Amino acid sequence: MVETKRKTPKGSKLPTGQAKLGDFNINPEEMAQLGVHFGHRTSRIHPKMAPFLYGIRNSVHIIDLEKTKEKFKEALKFIQELISENKILLLVGTKIQAKELIKNVATECGLPYVNERWLGGTFTNFETIKNRIEYFKDLEKKKAGGELEKYTKKERAKIDQELKDFEFKFGGIKNLERLPDAIFVLDMKKDDLAVKEARMKGIKVIGISDTNCDPTLADFPIPANDDA
Repeated sequence: MVETKRKTPKGSKLPTGQAKLGDFNINPEEMAQLGVHFGHRTSRIHPKMAPFLYGIRNSVHIIDLEKTKEKFKEALKFIQELISENKILLLVGTKIQAKELIKNVATECGLPYVNERWLGGTFTNFETIKNRIEYFKDLEKKKAGGELEKYTKKERAKIDQELKDFEFKFGGIKNLERLPDAIFVLDMKKDDLAVKEARMKGIKVIGISDTNCDPTLADFPIPANDDA
């Protein structure tokens, strides 16, 4: 069955700046304009999302925006507590339409992020990942200090490619010294491995839960269209 195309609004964005993370508010009318209430086709419903549904329109589940607002406020309160306690929040969003958004918001807020493919073991094998990151950070310093000039042109080209690959894979978390206290996941279905590893390591999960997701996988689920 071909899924009907859901509304994906242009220009929607997350709050920028850590102070704004604490002040950000949205009402049901604004959320409706952004298409936050559009779920998936009824055939794709996850049974645990039933309490967050308002109804059905053209075989598509409609999310109750009052429930979205309620859960959003709970998540926002938790984020405010994280900020006030100088704890670490990691942003995760690897779907194509979210990559640039995640990077921009994380950069402006000074937060670590993952916007490319989630690498298995990022949390569960963090020490190995961290050692790999330290190796490449040291390589970056050597390049900046001119220490790589002693190598041949071919060798330097190989190192440059390694650094490029490193930035692609680890650029958003290269300054992460320890496991984060929480993660914010834009699509829990797409980035289910990140959610799974976070739960295994006792890391709190804030996640957008569309109608095809299991909201109980997040500590702070936000029922909403994960394409909005």
